[in-house]
Amino acid sequence: MPKDVRMAFEQKGIVLPLEKIFPRKQLKEGIKTTPRYQRIVSSIRVIGIVEPLLVYPQNKRKGEYLLVDGHLRLEALKDLGEKETFCLIATDDEAFTYNHYVCVMTAIQEHFMISRAIAHGVSKEKIAEMLCIELRTIREKQGLLVGICDEAVELLKDKPIARRALHELRSVAPLRQIEMAELMIASNNFTLAYAKCLVAATPADQLANPKKATPKDRFTAEDLAKIEREMDSISHEMRTLEETHGRNVLNLVIVVGYLKRLLASATVVKYLARKHPDLLSQFQKLVESTSLDGGMGESTVSGS
Repeated sequence: MPKDVRMAFEQKGIVLPLEKIFPRKQLKEGIKTTPRYQRIVSSIRVIGIVEPLLVYPQNKRKGEYLLVDGHLRLEALKDLGEKETFCLIATDDEAFTYNHYVCVMTAIQEHFMISRAIAHGVSKEKIAEMLCIELRTIREKQGLLVGICDEAVELLKDKPIARRALHELRSVAPLRQIEMAELMIASNNFTLAYAKCLVAATPADQLANPKKATPKDRFTAEDLAKIEREMDSISHEMRTLEETHGRNVLNLVIVVGYLKRLLASATVVKYLARKHPDLLSQFQKLVESTSLDGGMGESTVSGS
């Protein structure tokens, strides 16, 4: 293991005029209408920049800098009328290191974050304003795990389970909640539809309130048999896909890794932007993917 680890940015930052910071890519059309961008704008308005922009010097005489990381934050600062911002100076002209492997916050992790903030004295109104969501939504997120046992929460805390799917767990007893969590993990299916199917297949004595289980609320035996046949069919298709999935993913990882190193060069990006803009756009979409299974997105406040 090397003794010396070189830092990816200089220890001292610098305040730069926004007009001297040049993006290395164009934002996608319509990005400003997305909830993610609105949250970034709102958080900067309320508490300022959490994560400074990362720039690399291009022309020291003119004081020009290439933006390595923080394109959405830069655009948000411009929309808010800011003229300058504090930046970190990158030691390399590359973007591979920064924010390409984003830890997406799950619904349960978001619940813990909000609950912890409230416990430390941050008002719900302030959190709602910062995240650009309604106060009612903050209350729902805070009470997300009411009626769900700790063991099921522990199993699902880092899984992308839908919030409404979590609500379904409340309708069954704790032991059944654990079983449902294990089934969701085993099938890698955390959707509301699957949660409803599992609840429907739950025996009456394992429901949280058996008295509410009327025939109208539950599937018939014929419906359950149909669901079971469909699940068997899906399992068979999954086993067939698994035979080629590993090889295809490996090839994709190699291709995406090569493109990331290619686009880390400002010279290559400038050439593609001038000669092949359509190709550059497609390459950027590939390298901006946080996973190969479509799991794109980000729940951080500072944004990209």
